[in-house]
Amino acid sequence: MNSFAGKTVVITGAAGGIGQSLSLWFGQRGARIIGIDKSVNAAAALTALEDNGIDAMFLRLDIGDIAAVAEAFGELDRVDVLINNAGYSNHHVLRLTTPESWAEEINGNLNGAFNCAHAAIERMKPQGGGAIINIASVNGQSALGDPAYSAGKAGMISLTRTLAQELGKHGIRANCVMPGTVRTPLWRERAQKDPEVLKTLERWYPLGRIVEPKEVAEVVGFLASDASSAVSGAVIPVDCGLSAGNIVMTRELTLEDL
Repeated sequence: MNSFAGKTVVITGAAGGIGQSLSLWFGQRGARIIGIDKSVNAAAALTALEDNGIDAMFLRLDIGDIAAVAEAFGELDRVDVLINNAGYSNHHVLRLTTPESWAEEINGNLNGAFNCAHAAIERMKPQGGGAIINIASVNGQSALGDPAYSAGKAGMISLTRTLAQELGKHGIRANCVMPGTVRTPLWRERAQKDPEVLKTLERWYPLGRIVEPKEVAEVVGFLASDASSAVSGAVIPVDCGLSAGNIVMTRELTLEDL
């Protein structure tokens, strides 16, 4: 269980549903957790980790602020794993997206990931290597709403491949995970408005359900571990089969109960 003992793992968006699961997963395996989040919930997330005996520290900052990111990473002794998990969308359709909101969400979703990667690389190179895992989304490969968020996640996929190509000579691996709908507090809040929302969504997923946060953490953990030492530049869906095809359309086209 101590496969990450002595390692420092930096996780952005650490106070969110996936972020908390990632922090717990790595912390339980001996890692020192550096959580980054701009949310006021960061303090509660830190307390939850400490209650589990995990060595953790939270930094409250906006990763879209390059100066703040550079300062925060400059205070870290080392960075073994960077998980660019932060992401958000406040404008779910193009009709409601303005130039200002577009710029803000691209900055928070894509530029922030670059800012953190740029800062982490300066720590990883002298160490002789490290791992960067970007949490993108199935939205990065399909039009599923949230246009600025989706464009940012598509950019994150491309950024992952660039990092993998150019940093391999430094022993730095970069990979990407694309979750589908994940059972986080955000979706529980939406379910209060529409109790059937998750049941409606589940019919699109070949496994007949949505993703649990721990399932994302398990795949990220593999990509951060020595078990994936030859894996770099990979983009892995964690989406209960959603990106394999359109199961609803298949049922309608074949007139079969699949």
